Amino acid sequence: MTATTKLSIILPCLNEAEGLKRLLPTLCQAYPDAEIILVDDGSTDDSVSVAQSFGVTVVQHVYRKGNGAAIKSGARAAQGDILVFMDADGQHQAQDVQRLLDKLATGYDMVVGARDSQSQASFGRWAANSFYNRLASIIVGHTIEDLTSGFRAVKAALFKEFLALLPNSFSYPTTITMAFFRAGYSVGYEPIRAPKRLGKSHIRPLQDGLRFLLIIFKIGTLYAPLKIFGPLSLGFFGLGLTYYAYTFSTDGRFTNMGALLFITAVLIFLIGLVSEQITQLLYQKD
Repeated sequence: MTATTKLSIILPCLNEAEGLKRLLPTLCQAYPDAEIILVDDGSTDDSVSVAQSFGVTVVQHVYRKGNGAAIKSGARAAQGDILVFMDADGQHQAQDVQRLLDKLATGYDMVVGARDSQSQASFGRWAANSFYNRLASIIVGHTIEDLTSGFRAVKAALFKEFLALLPNSFSYPTTITMAFFRAGYSVGYEPIRAPKRLGKSHIRPLQDGLRFLLIIFKIGTLYAPLKIFGPLSLGFFGLGLTYYAYTFSTDGRFTNMGALLFITAVLIFLIGLVSEQITQLLYQKD
């Protein structure tokens, strides 16, 4: 960062008063010239008053919209050239911000704080995140160390290109990471140690299980739909070919089931092809 580069630090928040009491003193002291924005997503505790007591900018949602919506509100309000996104629950530490900024200055467009195995809330969360990281790495052809981390530093102009693509839910980190790779921007990772959060997590394992499962498909469809639909189509085609060979050898005929499998393979491929074209339009610059 140069002397004229302006930094905006954005904190999405939902009932994180205790976390803010620990984070804001160190953050304000370390970055007195930065624009610090707290986006309150309908908190019912003292989060807003705690933030106001430290003199940070507060953007309030009149009702709960979601973590991703808070991120978008913060990005729209931010005036900085560089945006830093941090959780307000105490898991992200002020001393790690400079490490992300230093790496960003080496030529990256976005740098993500990659949590180590000891920073995961549970074994199940670690296993799920490891699976997402590996799947996404295969799809994009680059190593993704932490697909779902909400701690990241990014060039503001590039981040704002994708605001319309970002969901209002917790899956915004997945979306923005895949969008950057798709657009050809450089994404780097900086190892961090995230302490245990203060307060109760807003993620509900049972209720959110289906949502996280959908992330797996979203990873592929955001980056390259044919990498998902292509193998699926090939699988149905192979199944149809095998079934046809079996029925031809036993009954000497081509059955309706064989035709259905071949048609399904063609339809899945065409869906993937159309999705690929739509995805290309989403990332097309004006």
